Formats: sequence, structure tokens, C-alpha cells
Amino acid sequence: MSTPAPNEIAYDKIRAVEWENGRLKLIDQRILPDKFEHLYLDHLPESAKAITDMVVRGAPAIGVTAAYAVVLAARDWYKENPTRWQKAIQPDLELLAKARPTAVNLRWAVEHMRGLINAGIPGNPVMRLLSEAQRIHAEDIAANRRMGELGAALIEKDSGVLTHCNTGALATGGYGTALGVVRAGYAAKRIKHVFADETRPWLQGARLTAWELVQEGIPATLIADSAATWLMKQGKVAWVIVGADRIAANGDVANKIGTYMTAVAARYHKVKFMVVAPTSTVDMNTLDGSKIPIETRAEAEVLHFGGIRTAPEGAQAWNPAFDITPADLIDAIVTEKGVVTNPTRDKMLALMKK
Repeated sequence: MSTPAPNEIAYDKIRAVEWENGRLKLIDQRILPDKFEHLYLDHLPESAKAITDMVVRGAPAIGVTAAYAVVLAARDWYKENPTRWQKAIQPDLELLAKARPTAVNLRWAVEHMRGLINAGIPGNPVMRLLSEAQRIHAEDIAANRRMGELGAALIEKDSGVLTHCNTGALATGGYGTALGVVRAGYAAKRIKHVFADETRPWLQGARLTAWELVQEGIPATLIADSAATWLMKQGKVAWVIVGADRIAANGDVANKIGTYMTAVAARYHKVKFMVVAPTSTVDMNTLDGSKIPIETRAEAEVLHFGGIRTAPEGAQAWNPAFDITPADLIDAIVTEKGVVTNPTRDKMLALMKK
């Protein structure tokens, strides 16, 4: 891992998604931390598969990846038929939008890029679309840094915090949402120690969050998801800090499975609960959490561990990838536009009008 230049923000070394020499470059997050490898993608279908297969994951990172994937598709279709590429690309855009159903950033990015295409781009569209994808990427990083500042300001000095899933540079364009708050909070000496849930069944906390924190030199302790409640009982954490894959109009939040139970435990133990996400994750067209589609993934992810079956033959598994945390269990939603405390529909609407 390269050392950041002197003008770079502290604790900001990692980029999960990059555009390099005309190709989409992704850290293969499926094999971390055992191996650190990149995949290089040249076409939209393989980029959509990378999203489905969780080579790249985390709502903001998926959105950035999708924007770059549209550039790849436009390049392919323009080369094949310069006069009809706008029509030919449409099925690819639908394929991409359906790669994962819960993260609103994915469809947002696809529809944004589709809007540019449908509005008409004279001549070769690649540079125009690439410029837009790079703008989306840069704005995501800037938004994450702003959210890091705003979220860290809510935390008292020398606090312990708990994270769930991975919400760092690996899940975003860079720096991170909830883990961006951790980065900023540690740099400002507001956060003394980080506890990271493993996050079964994909172990994003164990494989990815812990890896990021080790890379950055931030003190971290990994715990089983089921240990979180007892950790709170010990008084070790002041805040739970999580990300979001979609936020409904009333402040209900869809996030990685296990978030809801952590929020319930936090409220009982008087531990504050913070959700950190860009406003592109807020879906004002979804009235509340009950309207958010929840992705159900393959049973094998629960029945197996590390490629080895750990459950008896004949056993069945239920494997929702996300759950819904109701707004009344959330103390603060932090976005690049500002902080909403004790979120309600009216407060979310006011935020989105800024």
C-alpha cells in the first residue's frame, strides 16, 4: 500500500474503485485480507457481475462502479454502431441497474448516466461520460470527508465506538462513511478505540473493516456480532456508527443484516446510534422501511464457511442481506448536507431541500 502524499488527509490510503488507463480497476474484496489483488474490467456485463458477486460492495462504491461501467458500455456500443449506440446501450443499463436490488446508489448512478445519454451527446460519448463518472467519484470522496467531520464532532473525547459491516474506503469512492467518521474522530482524538463486529455471513467487519483499520494504524478489536450487546453492558462504547444502503423518507434505514439488533441493544444500554450516508442514499420516494426491497442471498453463504459446509445436509437457511432499523432507534443521521437528530419525515424533507 503506497504512503499518502503530505497534502493528503490522514488515514486515507485506500481506493476500492479507480479508473486506470481506460479500464475499471477494482480491489477484489472477496479475497481480502488473505490476498490484495485488483480486477481490471473492460465491459459493462462483467462489471455488473462484479457488483452481484461482491467483488465491490457498499452502496456508494457500487454507485461509483456503475457510473464507470456505463462509460465502458458506451465505448463498446459507440464503436459497434456510432449512430444507434444510445438505443443499443439501454439493455446493458437495465442489466446493471438490477445487479443488486437494495442499494439505491446503484440505480441512482445508472439513471443519472442514462439521463445524460438520452439528452444527447454529440460524437463520441466516452470523454463526456467519463468526466461525469469522475465527478461522481470525486464528489463522493469530498462528501465522505465532510461527513467524517460532522460525525466526529458529535463524539466526546476518548470514546470507544462500535462498527457493523464495512463502511470505509472499500465501501465508497474513498475515505468512507461511518468509517470516515472513525478516521476523522481518531485523528481528532475523539475516538480512542474501535470495536468491529465480524458481520456474518460475509465477514465484512472481520475481513474488510479490520483490514482497513490495521492499514491506517487505528486501534481496533474484532468481536463476534453476538458479543456486541455484552460489550455495551461493559460500558466500552459510547456510539454505534453504521452506514446505510437506503434511507427512507421517514428516516428508516436499510443496512447490513444485524444492524437492527445492534440498534435495539444500543437503545436499551443508552448507547448512541449514528447512521452515516450521503444524500444519494436517501430515497424520498420510499415512504418508510417497509417499502424497501430486501435482498435474499444464497443459502450456501450461511450453510458454508470458507467453502466448507458447516451445517448438516438437509438443513435450510434464511439469508437476508439487509434489515431495517426504524427511525426511532436512530440518534443521528449524518450526511454531507448536515446532521439530522432523532429523524422524522419532516426533518428528512428539510435536509433534502438544502
